[in-house]
Amino acid sequence: MGVFLAFCSLNSNFALTKKEKTMQETRQNKIARLLQKELSVIFQEQTRGMHGVMVSVTRVRVSPDLSVCTAHLSIFPSERGEEIMANINKNDKQIRYELGTRVRHQLRIIPELRFFIDDSLDYIDHIDELLKK
Repeated sequence: MGVFLAFCSLNSNFALTKKEKTMQETRQNKIARLLQKELSVIFQEQTRGMHGVMVSVTRVRVSPDLSVCTAHLSIFPSERGEEIMANINKNDKQIRYELGTRVRHQLRIIPELRFFIDDSLDYIDHIDELLKK
């Protein structure tokens, strides 16, 4: 009988942990969507003056402790990607400040921002070119 109770208590702890994990992942996803939306607006406003340049935020991931935000950016035209990414990384503190002013009522701590180029569209174009041959 004692073994059965111990097994049941282990299962209830596992279920609780699984529920907490699901709640944490849900929170991460909600915050990631919020940050993606706000970063998209920020980049849209900043690139408005640069004719022929578009920066879109394709994917955002937030660390479990909500301290780091990893954003993948798609840059058009892709030839200027490195130049624009260098400019974005140089001004990441300004972008974080702007993000903080926009989400200050939803988040207590604004996460550190890390930006990466999302080159999946270039990869798809490359595959299409190879298939056409």
